[in-house]
Parts: sequence; structure tokens; C-alpha cells
Amino acid sequence: MTEMISRKFKTVDEYLSALSRDKRKILKDLRQIIKQAAPDAEELISYNMPAYKYHSMLVYYAVHTEHIGFYPGNNVVNQVFKDELKEYKTSKGTVQFPINKSIPKNLIIKIVKFRVKENLGKEKAKRKK
Repeated sequence: MTEMISRKFKTVDEYLSALSRDKRKILKDLRQIIKQAAPDAEELISYNMPAYKYHSMLVYYAVHTEHIGFYPGNNVVNQVFKDELKEYKTSKGTVQFPINKSIPKNLIIKIVKFRVKENLGKEKAKRKK
């Protein structure tokens, strides 16, 4: 993981290519899940990790030694989905999915769609001002 931190990535493909085969597969699956949930979101590298933007930042994700960090950006997600997230380690704006368990596809789709609605609501509120 140290090499990942010291290297600056320009694209998500570049980030993924730096991973071991097993971690790359997990993140490619996660990438597809996010794209499925938010097909109009822009994929980019932000804070040196894969991210998606839709009107504003939507979600980030990164590989770590023992988990996949999923960053929906605020603590509201953790409160709204607290029952579904109870088996995962969470903190403000962060969910940790253990690397040795399958990614919870349906939960990620729900979270990403929630964040899309949240961002659209913020955009609509800005336009009213």
C-alpha cells in the first residue's frame, strides 16, 4: 500500500493497474456497481483515489490492506443505512468492506442512488437561491 500512496494516479485504470490481480478484480466489480447505479456520473481521480462526481462529489473508493474503503462523503449515509451497515466498520463518511468478503452490491447501489438524489437536491436548492 505504501507504493500506492507515494504514486500519483491520473486515471482510474492507472490506479487499478497498480493493484494485485485479486484486489483489482474487487475494485473493478465495485467500479461497475457504481457505474450501474449512477451511469451519468463522471469518473475521476480525487485525493489520489477513484471517485465519481455527479453535480458534486458522489463517492470515492480505495483499496487498503484488509478492506476496501468506500467514502460516500458524509455521515448522513451512515445514519440512513445504519441497519444495513451494522456488520461493517464505519466512521464519518466512511464504510470499510472487508477484503475477504464479497462486496454488498445491492447496498452500494442504494447508497450511490441516495447520494445522486442528495446531490440533485442540493443543486436544485442552489438554483432557487
